Amino acid sequence: MARRGFRAAAAAAVCALVAAVALPAAEASAQAPARAAAAGAQPAAAQDYCGGHCNDILPPGENGNATLAQILADRALGVRPAHTDDQLGPYASLADGYPGLTDADLAEYFDDSSFGVPAGQVESSEQPRSDVTIVRDKATGVPHITGTTRSGTEFGAGYAAAEDRLWVMDLFRHVGRGELTGFAGGAVANRQLEQSFWQAAPYTEDELQQQIDAIAQSGPRGQQALADAQSYVDGVNSYIKKAYAGRYFPGEYDLTGHIDPITNAGEIQPFKLTDLVALASVIGALFGSGGGGEVQSALVKEAAEAKYGVAKGDQVWEAFRERNDPEAVQTLHDGQSFPYAQDPADPKGLAMPDPGSVTPQQEVYDPTGSATSATAEKTARVTAPTAGLAKLKGVYDKGVLPGNLLTAKHGMSNALVVSGKYTDDGHPVAVFGPQTGYFAPQLLMLEELQGPGISARGAAFAGLNFYVELGRGPDYSWSATSAGQDITDTYAVKLCNTDGSPATKDSNAYLLDGTCTPMDRLERDDSWSPTLADNTAAGSYKLVMFRTKYGLVQSRATVGGVPVAYTSLRSTYGHEVDSIIGFQMLNDPSAVNSPQTFQEAAQHINYTFNWFYADSRHIAYYNSGDNPARPADVAPDLPTWGEPQYAWTGLEPASTHPQSVDQDYYVSWNNKQADDYSSAGFGDGSIHRANLLDTRVKRLIASGQKISRASLTQAMEDAAVTDLRGEYLLPELLKVVDSQPVTDPGQQAAVQELQNWLRDGTQRRETAPGSKQYADSDAVKTMDAWWPLLVKGVFQPDLGEPLYTALTGALQIDDTPYATASGSSSADVNESIPHKGSSFQFGWYSYLDKDLRAVLGEPVRGGLGAEYCGGGDLAQCRQVLLSTLSQASAATFQQVYPGDSDCSAGDQWCADAIIQRPLGGVTDPTIEWQNRPTYQQVVQYQSHR
Repeated sequence: MARRGFRAAAAAAVCALVAAVALPAAEASAQAPARAAAAGAQPAAAQDYCGGHCNDILPPGENGNATLAQILADRALGVRPAHTDDQLGPYASLADGYPGLTDADLAEYFDDSSFGVPAGQVESSEQPRSDVTIVRDKATGVPHITGTTRSGTEFGAGYAAAEDRLWVMDLFRHVGRGELTGFAGGAVANRQLEQSFWQAAPYTEDELQQQIDAIAQSGPRGQQALADAQSYVDGVNSYIKKAYAGRYFPGEYDLTGHIDPITNAGEIQPFKLTDLVALASVIGALFGSGGGGEVQSALVKEAAEAKYGVAKGDQVWEAFRERNDPEAVQTLHDGQSFPYAQDPADPKGLAMPDPGSVTPQQEVYDPTGSATSATAEKTARVTAPTAGLAKLKGVYDKGVLPGNLLTAKHGMSNALVVSGKYTDDGHPVAVFGPQTGYFAPQLLMLEELQGPGISARGAAFAGLNFYVELGRGPDYSWSATSAGQDITDTYAVKLCNTDGSPATKDSNAYLLDGTCTPMDRLERDDSWSPTLADNTAAGSYKLVMFRTKYGLVQSRATVGGVPVAYTSLRSTYGHEVDSIIGFQMLNDPSAVNSPQTFQEAAQHINYTFNWFYADSRHIAYYNSGDNPARPADVAPDLPTWGEPQYAWTGLEPASTHPQSVDQDYYVSWNNKQADDYSSAGFGDGSIHRANLLDTRVKRLIASGQKISRASLTQAMEDAAVTDLRGEYLLPELLKVVDSQPVTDPGQQAAVQELQNWLRDGTQRRETAPGSKQYADSDAVKTMDAWWPLLVKGVFQPDLGEPLYTALTGALQIDDTPYATASGSSSADVNESIPHKGSSFQFGWYSYLDKDLRAVLGEPVRGGLGAEYCGGGDLAQCRQVLLSTLSQASAATFQQVYPGDSDCSAGDQWCADAIIQRPLGGVTDPTIEWQNRPTYQQVVQYQSHR
């Protein structure tokens, strides 16, 4: 159907539905009765020491709830509810507007994050309970919550969260329990997602409650946190009750059959404390874990030994591992050493798999095409008029979230923090934020919380926002990047059968201290009806995870012919709630008033994050996480026998975590933290996307010009639109190519295009705002096509197919913006989520850099131990580059960018572009690619308490 015809049909359908359902005026306007127009005295703003120099932004917009009428109006007419996407335009336009940016211009691209709302800017005010007031500003609709009691403040936080993100919160509490399909339908992506989360954090209801009980027994702060969480839940449930009665709840409940849009029959299940634990387990698995790749590392080691022999093979494995690369960009660059996760010279207890024996653990059991009676009953509640409307344009045809949201490698967050000795007014400047993906509505929400013991504004994950998790206090700001250090180990447990029969790889008991012990079997039955848009048949299956003392079973294998299960043990498993204490402290101005007290708060967060701090005088850094203390003779990056002598002995003390106060500057983009602090996987070498930040901050400092909020923002954004391969690898590639004259006309043309792109800064940026056409588009296309060809051409001949394949399993060769919807690039290995923004973290960038410099005869510290390109011969290497370049330049745009459900084949701009993936019924515009945090602060405090 043509777009115009669709709009007409949909508009008619909307009118018909509104007439049939006779929606009350409250729903038609999408305003809850309690959210009254501003009137009377508003709470006074809290004391604020930023002096108007604090800004932030979180696209697409604060309002993440839409009624059924609003969803259908958006689908038919493109009319979105207020504050749904009003932060998307300013966020997107920075990619075009940053070159001439001044401090005065920041307000065009960021919102004012001062405390309070000026009287003339109040949009609405409501009191859901007598001890709390929620004021929303006209510009963004952000809730500013002020309580006369602490309980009132937290009640208001829950109430506002439900107003802005109820459907998202409901989705994620079901994801955390492995129940997404039964709630949101059986789309393939939904099934993949719930399976991956069930594999990472399967808990029984009793185990969720145990985490709550543990916090309650952890002391006064734990008891206060539990009380805060309960008040928060009370606020959520108060909104649910009112919204259901007034019929202004999110329309997704209608569209998925939970509530009948005509009779209002159905329900929204109230929230409980264990739901928050389920939510926390999802966030912890997504953003705060690291390690666990020991089996793949072992496969690389074994393949290298098979290719080169044990001695040389181990050298090759160690070289590509880049555990402690001397050329790696580091957040702490003053020579500080924090030894962690280094391999011993003679590791004990290794449990290396027999070649070809590793098989994944089966997780899905008893699949069937028939729905359960409960599912059939839910399906029956869906009325024909609603079903017809939903099918006009699918709401959930691709699932509510990417199926590989957890399993695909992630790149999260960045930070640029500069000491006051280099700034325009002598106060530190920070530009930082988390990269949490792009969704509509966003996973994060903005809020201000003011009450006894709480004074903060910023962002928090919806459903966990009883504290601000990233943001600012009265005179300090804090933010985080994902650290990903190794807190997850793989153990091999010997399998057995309790009846004494010979063990096989399928056995579900293991030897524990010499006794054959049954594994815990954690089950989740799930069933789904066909959602109204994905056309998936009703079905059901059983999710099963097996658990041992040494963690969750991930795969089966044999070791020396002995059947084993490889388990994954994460230090934060069963402890996702513990971090609540650290966040509580960050929101408490009496607890945080200096770099040292900030670090103390960050120590209480057990997720793996790099934390950054800025006030008017100081900057600081702390790496958080429950780092396991391993025996000195155990290798942390290879599988180990599940026996007591190889098990963890506790946790590393806080003093061993990378930390710093008042370094000249800090940058982080999920890179290596400090000397001797080993990464959890492959790829922390000489070229990392953090180099893009480090180079630009160093350049600002070296220029002698004082750094401002605007100039540091420019440095961030310039990195955000730059192709890492172009800036750092293309000069070396051209140096090899230009070692002799290029005579082939086609090659000459391709080289000239690449040289022009290099001269222009190797950016992936529009020719003009809104053009949706890249400058140097042919060169960008050529690089995208060339990279996988040249990496394979350089390395595979010497490494051989088995080792090359094992290495690409440990580290994908590229991490471009243009991943296709299937999860792979058009050319080769690229395990990316499409249209995600975050790019160039994972890839063979360092390997190619080191090899090309070695072939060119340039100095290389921490080299690969051999020269791979052309066998080390410059002329032969040049021929490899030119032959692969010819193939790349001949590739068409349609071949390089094959298109997906959102983009036509050959549309380069769209292939890169950021899509706010719908978590609900309202959609938002596609924006130009940029590689920057989702939520971002720009701050420069003017004074201090």
